[in-house]
Amino acid sequence: MFEDIMWKKASSSIDGDRIDPSGKIFFKMEDLKVGKTMAIYLTNKDPSTSPHLLSREEANSIPFSSAKIAQIIDFFRFSKDSDQAKAIEYTIKQCELEPLEDELRFCATSLESMLDYASSLLGKKAQLQVFTTTFVGNPTVPFRNYTILAVPERIRSTKMVACHTLPYPYAVFYCHNTPKSETRLFKVLLGAENGDRVRALAACHMDTSRWDVDHVSFQLLKIKPGSSPVCHVFPADNLVWVALPA
Repeated sequence: MFEDIMWKKASSSIDGDRIDPSGKIFFKMEDLKVGKTMAIYLTNKDPSTSPHLLSREEANSIPFSSAKIAQIIDFFRFSKDSDQAKAIEYTIKQCELEPLEDELRFCATSLESMLDYASSLLGKKAQLQVFTTTFVGNPTVPFRNYTILAVPERIRSTKMVACHTLPYPYAVFYCHNTPKSETRLFKVLLGAENGDRVRALAACHMDTSRWDVDHVSFQLLKIKPGSSPVCHVFPADNLVWVALPA
């Protein structure tokens, strides 16, 4: 799940009580109110320099398997010891992990495969809508204090599929949902001290009793598994698909 991927990234930068700012995306549900100020890490990536989604035909023509990692690295002409090669291996292994309990997962290597997967879980005839975090302007400081400026708006949907970017030469999305666990989705207007604004997408996981006891969110929020819902903002390059109410 995304929360576990973020935990692995953040935990690799934990030094004693120091946690990499990029892991500071978590907050308590009780903080989801007008006037609350929180330190949050959000980046506005330049689409022109970000990996692009391939067509299904293009994606299917390139191997995507741990058994073909050497071939994939050679295809993209990376050195086997390069950071890019390590990222390829990391992403493919993440995509081949067994799903967690109460989790359905899929790695989408094309827009068509992402839509097919979302439709298969949310309903072939369902009206789908996609949400993401968007910036008003182009902030240059990723980690700063943000204040909630308006009453958070809950997105009313009983089903959702969250898709998170993984490091790869082209766009790869780790898509998943947890049908038996309640997750609430909110649109949250955030304002920084310098006037920058973010229309953030946030999720609150109502049951964390089965999360890893060492999850970075528990360290940041000073809570225990199952003691409180855990919320987080989605990075701007993540997508969340929902089935709109009939």
